[in-house]
Amino acid sequence: MIQLNNVEKAFASKAGQFFVLRRVNLEIREGEFVTVMGPSGAGKSTLLSILGMLDGDWTGEYTLDGQPVHRLKPKHRIELNKKYIGFVFQSYHLLDDLTVYENLDLPLTYRNMKSHERAGLVADTLDRFQIVGKKDLYPSQLSGGQQQLVAVARAVIASPKLILADEPTGNLHSRQGKEVMDLLKRLNEDGTTIIQVTHNEKWAAYGNRIINLFDGWIVDEPRG
Repeated sequence: MIQLNNVEKAFASKAGQFFVLRRVNLEIREGEFVTVMGPSGAGKSTLLSILGMLDGDWTGEYTLDGQPVHRLKPKHRIELNKKYIGFVFQSYHLLDDLTVYENLDLPLTYRNMKSHERAGLVADTLDRFQIVGKKDLYPSQLSGGQQQLVAVARAVIASPKLILADEPTGNLHSRQGKEVMDLLKRLNEDGTTIIQVTHNEKWAAYGNRIINLFDGWIVDEPRG
């Protein structure tokens, strides 16, 4: 599903180029649950941003489900993102001027669904995440944990083929964290490809493969 060939990301500095990612070669098959681990500054979130087509300033080749992302214009990358990807951000990235209900409805507007179908799916998702009572609230009225639950719900509501999760349990207590990880595991078992970044070895074990990053390089990639 995903093929990266010699992908690199660098910034210009007074001392020359500073590389965030170096010669990343990676293949992820459809239906895998992959965990990316490594110390702070290793390039984990940068890699996720490139995979999610949120960052276009890199070199190398990236193919997603047969589509050569490295050759696509920004407009077509955005279309591919909306079609394939659900993203859970560490810092939520909910839209502050939309209610919880409206935040959940937004990804569905890209899927050519009828309004009653969208309403039914939002209602089911609110119930599934036990946030029905929050549907008319705005993100600023929610706790950090509640915002993260809404962010996860928004990422999965449109049944994307690929979910990218950057520390998806980072702001949740252990019970909520387990619920989110159990949900991701069920989605994976149903065929969704998942790539998560985490520092938590317990959550990392939910995946079937761990990719270790260090100073932008993939190192000793063990396979499950």
